[in-house]
Amino acid sequence: MSASSDHGSRTPRGLPAATERLVHASEIIVVTAAEVLVVISMLVATVVLYALFFGRLAEALREVHSLDVLQAAAERVFAGVLLLMLGLELLKSLTKFFTGFEVQVQIILVVAMIAVTRHIMLVDLEHTEWTTLVGAGVLILALAISYALVRRQGSNAGKDQAAGDG
Repeated sequence: MSASSDHGSRTPRGLPAATERLVHASEIIVVTAAEVLVVISMLVATVVLYALFFGRLAEALREVHSLDVLQAAAERVFAGVLLLMLGLELLKSLTKFFTGFEVQVQIILVVAMIAVTRHIMLVDLEHTEWTTLVGAGVLILALAISYALVRRQGSNAGKDQAAGDG
């Protein structure tokens, strides 16, 4: 009788624990798969960026006849580098999530700022409506303010925690 009551008391607690282990294992599998995908994408993107750069270098040097053309070419290269940085920040976000299973808002905001900045660099300023440019500017400003507030909140939380330890 005692064995059945022990078994009955373990089942309700055992089921949530098993479910929690299953959820945790699935999180590990999904995050690891996402990390591997980002790493492979980053390696391929790096190889392609270098191949495009060196493959077109001679042609690009012949085409550069003004500062405007040089600036456009440099902006395309910088946009490619920002794409790689975007992938690295995404990988950092996944790694932070993997180690603590906690979403890092700061990293997400950095990824968003890089993505918007990269997009703005590729915009044809002469043929883009002013409202689009103002919207992009407001978006960058909102992201920067959000980032500053999150960092400030994080530093204040660290001070509060240090004060509590002393």
